[in-house]
Amino acid sequence: MKALKTAVAAATVSAALVAATSAQAATANANLSVAATVGSACSITSGSLNFGSYDPLVVNASAGVDLLASGTLTVQCTLLGSAVLTLGQGTHPASGSTDAVPLRRMRNTVSTDFLDYFLYQDVTRLVVWGNTAGTGLPYTGTGLPVPVNVYGTVPRGQNIPSGTYNDTVVATLTF
Repeated sequence: MKALKTAVAAATVSAALVAATSAQAATANANLSVAATVGSACSITSGSLNFGSYDPLVVNASAGVDLLASGTLTVQCTLLGSAVLTLGQGTHPASGSTDAVPLRRMRNTVSTDFLDYFLYQDVTRLVVWGNTAGTGLPYTGTGLPVPVNVYGTVPRGQNIPSGTYNDTVVATLTF
């Protein structure tokens, strides 16, 4: 019984102390400002476009057909970020070539001969792809990598020597 009385007395004292402490407690509030800035970011992964074999005597002769090909670049920009994808004139542009109207050429790897070609934004090959805001491809970011097709033609009727022809075109994202 004595232990029970002692326990009850201790509980009573504890309750009184808690009540006294609670009665003396006070609070104060303040706001914590939280902020972040999400910047625009874009990346581009290079690709390739291979026209294959050009036959200036039969298939791609003046009465023949243009040589067609397509390649893919991969573009990724922050969600809803806007950008313009442009393609440069290439390493070997023809005389009179401009960023707005590029006259691209591939060069023979063992001579100074050239093979003309054009790059387009659309599968119908009507919109020439240039290196200006007005001739580039507008792009809106999804946050995910997106493949972007590049279409090309090598015009028929080019009388050139046999060999391997190549060029390098710089793709640029402006955002």
